[in-house]
Amino acid sequence: MKQINGIVPVMLTPFTQDNRIDFDGLKRLIDWYIDQGADALFAVCQSSEMLFLSLEERVALSRFVVDYTDQRVPVISSGHISDDINQQIEELTAMAQTGIDALVLVTNRLDPAHTGQDVFIRNLDTLMAALPESLPLGLYECPAPYRRLLSDEELMYCAQSGRFSVLKDVSCDLNTVTRRVQLVKDTPLAIINANAAIAYDAMKAGSKGFSGVFTNFHPDLYHWLYHHAEQHPDFAQQLSLFLSLSAVTETLGYPKNAKIFHQHLGTFSSEYCRANPDDVLEKHWGLTTILDQIAQSGAWHRNQIATLNNKK
Repeated sequence: MKQINGIVPVMLTPFTQDNRIDFDGLKRLIDWYIDQGADALFAVCQSSEMLFLSLEERVALSRFVVDYTDQRVPVISSGHISDDINQQIEELTAMAQTGIDALVLVTNRLDPAHTGQDVFIRNLDTLMAALPESLPLGLYECPAPYRRLLSDEELMYCAQSGRFSVLKDVSCDLNTVTRRVQLVKDTPLAIINANAAIAYDAMKAGSKGFSGVFTNFHPDLYHWLYHHAEQHPDFAQQLSLFLSLSAVTETLGYPKNAKIFHQHLGTFSSEYCRANPDDVLEKHWGLTTILDQIAQSGAWHRNQIATLNNKK
């Protein structure tokens, strides 16, 4: 089982202006993530607009990321969006055949009507029986269509099965992350926090990295925080404040605002977004300035890191 930990960007899906997946832009995006210190890639997830992709598109997207990444970092995918358990088996079986290092199950799809633990376990057992035993699994508390957090009992049921390598934790609660880290410490399951506000404290509590939406803006700064913060704790604390505050911009038209950010970087040729068709720069006054400020402050923090490295 390949370990999934560190900084795991939730990948965007670039589209052409006429609403097709932009595979040239996707190449540039993958290279950017890896150059910026990504430890793994989450190829098909909510940030990828998976709820707005056909099964054919989800499969093609996952396979392309695996092939182009070419084992430079591990790749995981979900694309788990259906309510019906037989349709889930179909979509997950197709995703399992794309060469990924782990197949991620969405917790709310295991209990689509929010019925409770019995339904969750029954559906989970059905999927585990249908999926290849050789392929590691992951869990994702995706907030759409509703956020379905795992109970401690459900978490341990998954961890003790030996088939799960990672949980993308969306509890957004440091006490929950800390408790979960302790619960799974003797299992193969890694807890990776997705909330920027607690990112640094969660890392100190044993979270095995970060997989939040602002890995699409400055994954290199999260990489430094996870891998090097112990050497410079005072600066790490200040950096964590910038990362937390900048992530509030998620509410201002994400993921389209991230695509605009990547247009400025030269990664994307278009800001086209299926999940958010709004003109977010018009809808959210001041967003252009905020995105510029995030870029400028990110550059300032990178200069500080370079200064710290030069003092070694």
